[in-house]
Amino acid sequence: MATSHALTVLRDDVRAIMQNDPAAHSLAEVVLYPGLHAIVLHRAAHALWQRRMPFLPRFISQVSRFLTGIEIHPGARIGRGFFIDHGMGVVIGETAEIGDRVTLYQGVTLGGTGKQGGKRHPTIADDVIVGVGASVLGAITIGAGARIGGGAVVVRDVPPHATAVGVPARVVATRDPATGETRRVELLPDPEAEMLRNLHARVRELETRLAELEQATDHHRREHHSLIAEPPEDVACWAAIESEAPAHPRDGFVHGGGI
Repeated sequence: MATSHALTVLRDDVRAIMQNDPAAHSLAEVVLYPGLHAIVLHRAAHALWQRRMPFLPRFISQVSRFLTGIEIHPGARIGRGFFIDHGMGVVIGETAEIGDRVTLYQGVTLGGTGKQGGKRHPTIADDVIVGVGASVLGAITIGAGARIGGGAVVVRDVPPHATAVGVPARVVATRDPATGETRRVELLPDPEAEMLRNLHARVRELETRLAELEQATDHHRREHHSLIAEPPEDVACWAAIESEAPAHPRDGFVHGGGI
């Protein structure tokens, strides 16, 4: 009975790879997948962990980590149809619980947030997809059918059939499981667009201030042009010359003489 159940679970895991990865063209290729190696070794280690064996489960998990680059604590509980795409850098903690038909991409962390005991890792419900490099931290719950965006840091519960993105992650869309229709909750954050808007506003402000400065300078020049056109010393000098000059240029000369 135990062997039959193990083969059924293995079949579901292989089927999950075939259904979710378009690069899997044959069963022979699927057998080479490190994600499949990791889950098979984990199920063996978890069975021994449940029997409270002290060393062998951790040894198997470390061998699996060395061979696949995927670290799964033997205490983690994982359902059927589990698919780890590529898988390098995936970390799954001791008290993590994963439902059926869950997909994790490379670099995903299902981790804790401290040194407290008890339940300290996330619970992932059925049909969840966790994107590349996402971190799901703490004893939180990711609802059935939810989607976690790549690079997100999730530190609070995500409702079923919702999409969460960002750091920290927040829900930006919900999906109707019956119709597949997606409804946006809010606009996606766009840091580059926000930066460009701020730069545009700053340029407009500087242009306004420059125009005001040019207007003030032009007004000052026109109002005080008569005072600054000719220095007072030059005005006094020309007035003295004009008062001493003869009425006619020839009056300054003596007949038959020089200057």
